[in-house]
Amino acid sequence: MATALTSLTRRRFTQLALAAGAAPLLPGAAFAEVPTETPLHGLSAFGDLKYGPDYTHFDYASPEAPVGGQMNLAVSNWVLNQSPETFDTLNTFVLQGNAPPRIESLYDGLMLGSMDEPDAIYCALAESVTLSEDRHGFTFRLRPEARFSTGAPVTADDVVFSYETLKEAGHPSLQVTLRELDEIVAVDAATVRIRFTERQSYQDALGALSLPIMPRAYFADREFARVGREGIPGSGRFEVSRFEFGRFIEYRKRPDYWAKDLPFSRGLDLFETLRIEFFRDRQPALEAFKKGIITFREEFTSKAWATEYDFPAVARGDVVKREFPGEKRPKFQCWALNQRRERFADSRVRHAINMCFDFEWTNANLMFDQRIHSNSPFQGSDFVAEGTPSAAELALIEPLRGRVPEEVFGEVWVQPVSDGSGLDRALLRQATTLFAEAGWRLDGRRMVNAAGESFRLEFLTFGQEQERVYAKFIDTLRRIGLDASIRLVDPAQYQDRVNRFDYDMILAAFSLSPTPTWEGLTLFFGSDARDRPGAYNYPGMADEAVDTLIAAAGAADNRDDLTTAMRALDRVLRWRLDWLPNIGSDVHRAAFWDIFGFKETKPDYAWPIERLWWLDAAKAESVQRG
Repeated sequence: MATALTSLTRRRFTQLALAAGAAPLLPGAAFAEVPTETPLHGLSAFGDLKYGPDYTHFDYASPEAPVGGQMNLAVSNWVLNQSPETFDTLNTFVLQGNAPPRIESLYDGLMLGSMDEPDAIYCALAESVTLSEDRHGFTFRLRPEARFSTGAPVTADDVVFSYETLKEAGHPSLQVTLRELDEIVAVDAATVRIRFTERQSYQDALGALSLPIMPRAYFADREFARVGREGIPGSGRFEVSRFEFGRFIEYRKRPDYWAKDLPFSRGLDLFETLRIEFFRDRQPALEAFKKGIITFREEFTSKAWATEYDFPAVARGDVVKREFPGEKRPKFQCWALNQRRERFADSRVRHAINMCFDFEWTNANLMFDQRIHSNSPFQGSDFVAEGTPSAAELALIEPLRGRVPEEVFGEVWVQPVSDGSGLDRALLRQATTLFAEAGWRLDGRRMVNAAGESFRLEFLTFGQEQERVYAKFIDTLRRIGLDASIRLVDPAQYQDRVNRFDYDMILAAFSLSPTPTWEGLTLFFGSDARDRPGAYNYPGMADEAVDTLIAAAGAADNRDDLTTAMRALDRVLRWRLDWLPNIGSDVHRAAFWDIFGFKETKPDYAWPIERLWWLDAAKAESVQRG
């Protein structure tokens, strides 16, 4: 695997399943229909696969499109330890350091996901997968033609090494993904068996079947966690061509890529070279785009979108500025108030702080009315609760009465709407009342507790745009007596503090899997991830009722039950307000030099333009860049 929207914690696309201790692997209706002891070409969490065993390519691919050329971009999403501002390692599989985005394109997994299905994966390195009779194990037959960039064949021993290494020493999110891995065995050179414990749900197990495979031989004289100055060889479409730490990296398509004509690969990754540019600030990145150094740019700053795309290339039509619809997957931009610090542990405090953000004023005066005020951490998906609970939702939350806010059983929480003045006195009176109920009172101009200690709130960020957008919010907090401030630090210091949970409040944006799993939900909202370094439970929340609803979502055996469980979870999360939903958008605002071809209909669940688009030579010849 976003903002009001510029540099955030990590704008991640979390498509891997992530976490631990899952719900039982229950043979529900859809799962029970998956045949056992039969080689299959794909698996799905719920329902049928869209693509049959004889599929020739994915519908969103373009096998008829030309191949070649180069795309230059500054990325807008990334995963694991990657950073768009700088990089100092080529190892993306550990927590330490900052790796370059798209380094994952060097690696294939046993299976891979489809961009136009919410929960399907298809064989990649593996030519078939067989589900065991007890439905806890998966046996893979590797493709004989699969090769690493070194020329060595991909063997079952390499798969065993990769899974064992990532489980023991990989990035924390990968370790959590593999926590319920019971055993992995090389049956022979081309066959590997993976088995999970009975605690692993089927959906979570599928999330662990697409992890990157590395060559064991490469690490014969190297320590996994210390590899970083050179790229770990993979079997994927690309290899590292040129790079300069902190400035740029180029990925070159492998001429000997073993899978270039196979269905899961055909018509994708059409550029010969991908060049990623790195900028610590958004303004130099925008200027590079204006000069044609960058050829595609997704804009997350409202002011820039409204006022800074009037340069000559736009006027003459060489640069296209347009909006694309967003994906059908849960996404959020939220504030995290660190409950590891006692003053943020009371939900009344969190509600009070949220009331001090005047979205209506901010959107009108700073964001050119381009944004929406998000209500949910599952914004943009079918998992957003509405109105009062349905009978099915009540069946899940009624047993939790007394352990969840009583308001959960009524209308779902929605954002307060201000009068747009920038200083809505009615809302501020409510905020002050909530602080008082939580044990904080005004002493002159200071909000203090019984011991006379001031309520301190520091908003930690590394983005100057966040200072511009949220300065008014911080000023409003000061007006009601908080010792509130913004601390701007460099990206490396910021990420180090986030990894150590050393902050009062941060802003974070994520895109979740379209089929959330127990593991993925736990990593963001579960007690198990509260103190796990590298996890995304930035608020430090730990609540048994939330864990129960996460388990219900993980145990769902059909999409209707999953949706019900997710909506019930949404209700509880929104009334607890561990994550404070913030500014959102339901579109991509993108500008690009008019040198590309692409299909107008984009896939529903992912939009990696560098994989889907291609260079149109005729357009490129007529465009005046620079």
